[in-house]
Amino acid sequence: MKSNWRNKIWPANLLLAAGAAFSGAAHAVNDLPGGPSVRQLNLPLGVTKISQEQHFLHTVMMVLCTVIFVAVFAVMFYSIWKHRKSVGAKPANFHESVVVEVIWTIVPFLIVILMALPATRVLVAQKDTTNSDLTIKTTGYQWKWGYDYLKGEGEGLSFISTLDSSQRAMSNAGARGEMPDDYLLKVDNPLVVPVNAKVRIITTANDVIHAFAVPQLGVKQDAIPGFVRDTWFRAEKVGDYYGQCQELCGKEHAYMPIHVKVLAAADYTAWVDAKRKEAAAKQDDPTKVWTLPDLLARGEKVYAANCAACHQANGRGAGPIKALDGSPTVLDADRQKELHVVLHGQNNGAMPSWKQLSDTDIAAVVSFTKNAWSNKTGQLVQPAEVQAERAKQ
Repeated sequence: MKSNWRNKIWPANLLLAAGAAFSGAAHAVNDLPGGPSVRQLNLPLGVTKISQEQHFLHTVMMVLCTVIFVAVFAVMFYSIWKHRKSVGAKPANFHESVVVEVIWTIVPFLIVILMALPATRVLVAQKDTTNSDLTIKTTGYQWKWGYDYLKGEGEGLSFISTLDSSQRAMSNAGARGEMPDDYLLKVDNPLVVPVNAKVRIITTANDVIHAFAVPQLGVKQDAIPGFVRDTWFRAEKVGDYYGQCQELCGKEHAYMPIHVKVLAAADYTAWVDAKRKEAAAKQDDPTKVWTLPDLLARGEKVYAANCAACHQANGRGAGPIKALDGSPTVLDADRQKELHVVLHGQNNGAMPSWKQLSDTDIAAVVSFTKNAWSNKTGQLVQPAEVQAERAKQ
């Protein structure tokens, strides 16, 4: 009976192992150029001098620490084995040795100095944001990034960068089947910069502590509410480079990617021109009176890009996120209640402020929520009402 049991179990185990192997092959993940690599253990060898120096320092320090570790423990284990009591070893009887004390003081001191000098040089270089060609303010929101071009070519441009809605839908569906290599790293509006330009990044946050980090560029800087901090990079190669927020900033922390697109100088100029035309086209007259159908069409796009990540496309919310479908605030005849929440946020930032959106976009999204799903109120908010609400603060 025991033999029969084994004969039945082993083929089953083999089938399970084969199935797992083929399953892994079917859902293989590839390296993402400019992003994470499969089974990556070391720092990436990036496309900026700072990132390359960081990689070199990391490697040298690891080798040095490994050599010290092996040497110290080798001497210790040799001494224990060579002078064990079973072979008749007798302990030496002495109290101090000036030579030994000098050696174990001077040698570690020299090692620390040799490690500190190059590390300090790189650290100082990381903080030297002077003479930048381009200055960009990066604001962390729960859970997206805002980019404002403050100085240099592209000055005046401003936009929000959010996780691509299709990838959020994949995550909500359980990430089944084939996943793209840039899964949870694709955004709707990447940060675009020119190659070989010194880009100063000023970081701050709207709600909680975030961190702007792109390993291939060798940058990581916390974004803290009420504080302004900065870092910089100079990308030496055209391409796409990816990072993520590296501070635990709330339940959507995993859905806050960073995509930096480095373009050739001519391509960057063309992008700036196109972005300015796009921004000009979006500049609406705040005194314009909109019809409900036009506001709903625009509001649906604004909702999908900014609100659906938390409140879901069907408006029903999830977990602590309140539903908008049937919400008393949304259904209230006093339109100012929902407008105030959208503009200023509530619950200590759990619902973030959306002041960065235009008056027309806010009017459109509020009007959309009041008339979408089962919320057939027929109410609409005009941009002038949003402008008046802003003026109260």
